[in-house]
Amino acid sequence: MAQVRKALITGIHGFTGRYMAAELAGAGYHVMGIGSGAEPATDDYRKVDLLDPAEVQAAIRDWEPDIVVHLAAVAFVGHGDADAFYRVNLLGTRNLLQALADAPTKPGAVLLASSANVYGNASEGVLDETVPPAPANDYAVSKLAMEYMARLYFDKLPLIITRPFNYTGVGQHENFLIPKIVAHFRRKAPVIELGNIEVWRDFGDVRMVAQAYRRLLEHPKAIGQTINICSGQAHSLREVLEECETISGHRIRVEVNSAFVRKNEVKILCGDATRLRELLGQWQPIELRDTLRWMLAADAA
Repeated sequence: MAQVRKALITGIHGFTGRYMAAELAGAGYHVMGIGSGAEPATDDYRKVDLLDPAEVQAAIRDWEPDIVVHLAAVAFVGHGDADAFYRVNLLGTRNLLQALADAPTKPGAVLLASSANVYGNASEGVLDETVPPAPANDYAVSKLAMEYMARLYFDKLPLIITRPFNYTGVGQHENFLIPKIVAHFRRKAPVIELGNIEVWRDFGDVRMVAQAYRRLLEHPKAIGQTINICSGQAHSLREVLEECETISGHRIRVEVNSAFVRKNEVKILCGDATRLRELLGQWQPIELRDTLRWMLAADAA
């Protein structure tokens, strides 16, 4: 009987982590996780401070994972403590990679979730992985620094670096734009304050992202690569609002709040999914209207 493969997810109780755990469990993996939350410790979950090398090393030594998905991060761009981006996203990742490199049994693949934020706002249009990074905030700088640091481990570990574009789904915090819009429609709010709604962005679905991560971890040719995770389709915020109106039957008035309008905002930012499709073959992103239907239905329920 074949041995069940063990998958370790950092940040397992976060927004993406919960969907990643379900994706891997559905594919037959024994899923284990670490996080910073106070959830009760079990055989498959423990609270680990990524900034404590001994704690990280102990978890790796005890579990000996076959694959690793590193999602733990400070991810909200508006987070008040800029230092936290660098402590968690850079130093925490280094502690994890060092623990994996020192482990007697190395994993078969390690996926690091970076961000399409590393491209910044300097380039417009469809962005592939060769576009020079131009991070425009501390979060993006911390993620790009993580990518450069990870290169020091390319000869020690089978690393895959992903750059997900915007993605959303049920359970994402209202700090993020699409959940904020969906929540307003759910509450049948008469008004919503937004910035420029004539910007176009690549909005993905968290379930699509989890599936892409799992498939990349199982693909030997993904190792050593940096890969956009995106739908390859751009939608304007106006389209998002109109789709929500159509689905919910509720109309909402948009008021532009100048505090939400960025100077010199790039009109169109869309990911190029060519490299992802070359690796995965058939790659069908979930349509944005289907994601919005799912979110509106779940919120209503």
